[in-house]
Amino acid sequence: MSENNLAKQVEIESVLWSACDTFRGVVDAAEYKNYILVMLFVKYISDVWSEHYEQLKEKYGDEDERIRRRLDRERFKLPKECSFYNLYERRQENNLGELINTALEKIEDANKEKLQGVFRNIDFNSESALGQTKERNTRLKLLLEDFSNPKLDLKPSRVGNMDVIGNAYEYLIARFAAGAGKKAGEFYTPAEVSELLAELLSPQPGERICDPTCGSGSLLIKCGLQVKKKGSNDFSLYGQEINGSTWALAKMNMFLHGVDSARIEWGDTLRNPKLIEKNTTMKFEVVVANPPFSLDKWGAEEAQTDAYNRFHRGMPPKSKGDYAFISHMIETITTEHGRVGVVVPHGVLFRGAGEGKIRQKLIEENLLDAVIGLPANLFYGTGIPTAILVFKRNRKDTSLLFIDASREYRDMKNQNKLTQENIDKIVTTYQQYKTIDKYSYKAKLDEIKENDFNLNIPRYVDTFEEEDEIDIQAVQKEIDQLEKGLVDVKKEMAGYLKELGF
Repeated sequence: MSENNLAKQVEIESVLWSACDTFRGVVDAAEYKNYILVMLFVKYISDVWSEHYEQLKEKYGDEDERIRRRLDRERFKLPKECSFYNLYERRQENNLGELINTALEKIEDANKEKLQGVFRNIDFNSESALGQTKERNTRLKLLLEDFSNPKLDLKPSRVGNMDVIGNAYEYLIARFAAGAGKKAGEFYTPAEVSELLAELLSPQPGERICDPTCGSGSLLIKCGLQVKKKGSNDFSLYGQEINGSTWALAKMNMFLHGVDSARIEWGDTLRNPKLIEKNTTMKFEVVVANPPFSLDKWGAEEAQTDAYNRFHRGMPPKSKGDYAFISHMIETITTEHGRVGVVVPHGVLFRGAGEGKIRQKLIEENLLDAVIGLPANLFYGTGIPTAILVFKRNRKDTSLLFIDASREYRDMKNQNKLTQENIDKIVTTYQQYKTIDKYSYKAKLDEIKENDFNLNIPRYVDTFEEEDEIDIQAVQKEIDQLEKGLVDVKKEMAGYLKELGF
């Protein structure tokens, strides 16, 4: 990104974060993110439409009907009286929430192919979220005024390429996640973890990429960027998200990154997978996810009669859905080049019973390629240490690589963070697929069997550091010198006290 674009992005992000003051302390960050991000989307399409309208007006003069026919070919159609600027002009109205909802509904109806359902889960007239009428109108008026800041001009001629807009959207999502506590994990994976997963799976031009628990879509975006770095725009993104408002954020995230062809479905991946093709689950070359950890009530009852036979290796326990997500992901990769990258809690590596049997079958089928231990406190809302499991079809080697990166991080104030150096070390080690003292270990299948298919990383990667030998004589000599010095100090102190009459 050029210095000019970077400066614009920083300026835009600053204004956007200031706009959040309207809600901060009144509405939960996990909730008000929806209002800010929807308004950003509306402001963006309004600015693009406005600039193109002016350009066409210069060409066609006052032929408004002809201009609007041309504008109907834009990425997004903007009905009359529905732009951000129309809403801003009516900001003094006493039913402002209702007016915004109506405008969003009309925008959605005019762009059904792309936006159907996107705004239906976000209510600007909600009393429970935004307060009673007077308070609600005040907050929405302030929001519109914040977004009218000239520094938030999102016209293409000013901001250049879409990276600026997309990055600003990602910036906001990350900031909201930082303040959303446990709810943050429902919609956001830290950017560094997404980057690590994307680099490990290394999507190639022409491949289909899926995230079955896609949240706001950031991990999918990172995977797409990996293909772009290879000089190609030939990739397809697919996702499914169970939460309606988060699904809407993912849809908008794709559009603001210029990925209009992404297919993001709304629904429960385990109970009701929506990415279906020829009466079976769609197949992808790359499947990545950061699913909810040890999800209770994930749908074990329905899974008993699963139409797609995703759980043929065994039924995960009702109270822990980790292997349900893993099973789904593996059943949705292609037989030739399919690969999976999934974030899991450490219990997945060693828990027994039904999970142990599934884990054993995955290893015996030679699907598991690597186990990568990550530092604790990387994720919003939980401080537990996690791991990444990498699965691959058609593996030629039956060995399994373990990487212990649990000590490789930057210690931040409230949360640990992977640096690019940490990411590079993990990815390089995985690509080299070899043992590195105190960091990685290439285990043979027989070793895994000897450990009863327990994948607990310390069983394989010895990170024990021997302490230096202690010179007992030198230590005793130092103690003797300290004790002698202490006697001298006591004598001197006694003299001072005597002089003072104590």
